Amino acid sequence: DGYVDSYYQAALPGKEFTNPEWGHELYVAGHLIQAAIAWRRGLGDDRLMAIAQRFVARIEAELGPGKREWICGHPEFEMALVELYRTTGEARYLEFARTLVERRGHGILGPCRYSARYWQDHEPVRTASEPAGHAVRQIYLECGVVDVAVETGDRELLEAVIRRWESMISSRTYITGSLGSRHQDEAFGYAFELPPDLAYAETCAAIGSVMLSWRLLLATGEPRFADFIERTAFNAVLPGLAFDGTHFFYSNPLMRRSSGAEVLEGPATTRRANWFLIPCCPPNLMRFLASFPDLVATVSDSGVELHQYATGSFEAPVHGGAVRISTETNYPWEGVVHVTVDESVAEAWTLSMRVPEWCPSATASLGAERLAESGPGTIELTRHWAAGDRLTLEMAISSRATIPDPRIDAVRGTIALERGPLVYAVEDADLPAGTSVESIEVAESPDLEDSVQSEPGLGEMTWISLDATLRQDAPGSRWPYRNVHAVRASVAGGQQIRVRALPYFAWGNRAGLGMRIWLPTETRRSDD
Repeated sequence: DGYVDSYYQAALPGKEFTNPEWGHELYVAGHLIQAAIAWRRGLGDDRLMAIAQRFVARIEAELGPGKREWICGHPEFEMALVELYRTTGEARYLEFARTLVERRGHGILGPCRYSARYWQDHEPVRTASEPAGHAVRQIYLECGVVDVAVETGDRELLEAVIRRWESMISSRTYITGSLGSRHQDEAFGYAFELPPDLAYAETCAAIGSVMLSWRLLLATGEPRFADFIERTAFNAVLPGLAFDGTHFFYSNPLMRRSSGAEVLEGPATTRRANWFLIPCCPPNLMRFLASFPDLVATVSDSGVELHQYATGSFEAPVHGGAVRISTETNYPWEGVVHVTVDESVAEAWTLSMRVPEWCPSATASLGAERLAESGPGTIELTRHWAAGDRLTLEMAISSRATIPDPRIDAVRGTIALERGPLVYAVEDADLPAGTSVESIEVAESPDLEDSVQSEPGLGEMTWISLDATLRQDAPGSRWPYRNVHAVRASVAGGQQIRVRALPYFAWGNRAGLGMRIWLPTETRRSDD
């Protein structure tokens, strides 16, 4: 009959479509559809597509428009259906996706120990004002909603997603771009509930976030969505993969204590696991890395837009012809990008380049001619481009200290280090023997020094160095609260050391457990 789900076929025959909350049947069907589409696009082979379409027909007969009021506890199927519509042109797939989107938020799913918010069944997608519940479920749902909105021209649906995206960015996102502050239900917390050591920050949620921001970029053309893709890709997705390529983080905390409060498992040297009982994150990382080239550039009626910077080349249809462009850069370590037009068309067309939100100033030059200057936003250059034109985009890049919103209580009184699009962290491995990341304090406005260094097991990268004070903790204290004047005196007499920070995506690849992104600032003496 077309049904294919090995768990139900082998372990629960006859129980198909009886557990919408936890069965995940449409969730895995969605991944099958997307795999079939990728197989067809990459290899021109329709065999898996035929299997996927037969499965969808079986699901339609049971749960489609006009059938049972049923939704899957884990969204994913919706965006897969829209992609199937785009691939085949069959409108019934789009209508099925639209139906599932409209069903959600009406209490169809049964009670959950975390409430209906856990699977976004508490309020319709058109009216919900903020992200809620399980982070991956929320983000995957939003992807499907955007797809339906774009294909049906439903502006209200699109605006609803943008409203929740803005709420998420402003109050429920870690500095790394990671999502999900609660381990218990893998969920968003309250606004500004962002504990660094207990961050869940699932790798799949970060990948889903990139998928959502990419859809919103395509739907609106606004560079803020490309900015968030960059932050998330470098600082929330890449940390999930060890440098050896075979160990993975499921959750990505922003702080790990040197001892105690350990929430991660894995080899002692990396603390990443080589696999998981629920193995969603490793193959999702494979999918992300394989599809990253799709995120680099887009084409519009006026020309080509560059959103992410990497060395490579691509071809785009412009004014009925073909434009070929190659890029060369050492980004994100350096802010210089060379763009060469290898083939052009006779008509004038526009080359757009994103200037990231972290960049204070950028210039675009063609040879010795300076064509444009810009702060964060977009540089647009319209001209008759010729084969051999070599454009240089120079973005000012340096290290900086960042303070959190004071409403994020968990990191109040700290700073984080950033350089370009990268967030940095300090590890125990780079501190004097016998000290840990819990014992250092830094100036609120430290002098930062960049240096390119090569480290065994890490390779060459740019590090940030700064001065820090080793706090003198009271030995043998039975009470963890102290007089403020005594604390000021201990800091004033503390040992001065030089510490260095590495890009957060590189942490956990050496021996040594402690790590933190947010560094406490020094408690000042009363006469300072």
